[in-house]
Amino acid sequence: MCERKDAICFGIVFVSIAKIFTMKEKILQSLHEPAVLERLYRENKANFRRVFDELYPEIKDSPAAAFWNERFRFEKKSELHWGSSREIIFVIVVSLLAGFIAKLPRIFPIDEDIFYPRNFGYIVFPFLLIYFGVKNKLSTARAAWVASVMLLALIFINLLPEDTTSSTLVLTCLHLIIFIWGILGYVFTSKPGDLRRHRMEFVRYNGDLIVMGLLIITVGGFLSAITIGLFSLLGYRIEEFYFNNIGVFGLAAAPIVSTYLVRNNPQLVGKVSAVVARIFIPLVIVLLSVYLFFLFYSGKSPYDERDFLIIFNALLLVVMALIYFAVAENFATLGRTNVWLLLILSVLTIGVSAIILSAIGYRSWPHGVTPNRLAVLGTCGIIFVNLLKLIFRLIKILTSRKSTDSVSVLMAAYLPVYVLWAGIVSFVFPLVFDFR
Repeated sequence: MCERKDAICFGIVFVSIAKIFTMKEKILQSLHEPAVLERLYRENKANFRRVFDELYPEIKDSPAAAFWNERFRFEKKSELHWGSSREIIFVIVVSLLAGFIAKLPRIFPIDEDIFYPRNFGYIVFPFLLIYFGVKNKLSTARAAWVASVMLLALIFINLLPEDTTSSTLVLTCLHLIIFIWGILGYVFTSKPGDLRRHRMEFVRYNGDLIVMGLLIITVGGFLSAITIGLFSLLGYRIEEFYFNNIGVFGLAAAPIVSTYLVRNNPQLVGKVSAVVARIFIPLVIVLLSVYLFFLFYSGKSPYDERDFLIIFNALLLVVMALIYFAVAENFATLGRTNVWLLLILSVLTIGVSAIILSAIGYRSWPHGVTPNRLAVLGTCGIIFVNLLKLIFRLIKILTSRKSTDSVSVLMAAYLPVYVLWAGIVSFVFPLVFDFR
């Protein structure tokens, strides 16, 4: 009797597995036949949806898969898509590897002050490159090129002289992160389709990544504080142990896990970056207008104060990020009022960049050109030209009602320019300025 029950159970399990594999084959074969997919769905909705969820990461570039994914999201938006078990295992493994790299100075006799500034970008970015390379089925030739550039950059940054007062070393460490970010953008956009659309999608991904990453880090920070507090009540001081063995892995894994979540569940943060841009653009316009008024009213000169240039430069980068996030969302849906706001912000920002450019020129005249001044000068110059072209495009849209697509085309075209400049600062400046 027991053997008969076992045989029946085994038969049921076998039939279930066979049905799943059969459904997978039918879905894959019917991606271009909407009527067949609809019939399969109505015959067994639960099985169809479960199998589709497993297949989606592999077929999400198909228009039919995108349609069914949106349909399921509409039916039940609260449901999360966790991807395939293989993808989950990959995320866990690379998160552990990222944490291991972050712990290298604590495992081996490596100076933390030398290791982290130079290799910060190599803790997470290589694994994101692998993630998107696999997702986009990067060709062997492109993968070899990316790996070679990453390896050469790693060797270069770690062979620079160990001089903590070197301006070129600091500039290289900072700009190398932007350069590697640009390589990630190259891998992200290396798929069939409109390159401009892929670049704007990359900008949206960065906004979503920031939002999700901050959320994960915030929740993880609260949980860590509670854990440390609970153990302290028992008389155990675990702060150092906890951070060195758990916290460092959590921080290293945050960008990888965030990427996995936002790419599999775009509805989680969706248009948050665009919404943030739309909310803060009017606020930044007011801030810049009031501040510039008081700057001239106060009589203080930004040409003599180095702190002015530092703050203005940081503000310039934040404003450019807001503009990119606003444009990255479907720009055609912004509306005429928002186009006007974007135009006003661009005009104010180009005024700020003009102040920075003239101040650097003024300070360089008696004291000469330094690596820091030249790096900021180049960045501001690129932003100035970018904003100038953006202003003309926005004016054309407002006056002649031309297509708004030209704005996203322009902004997408300038992304490689920023990455190229970051590469020049990273690899050329140390040689030109003799590692000063």
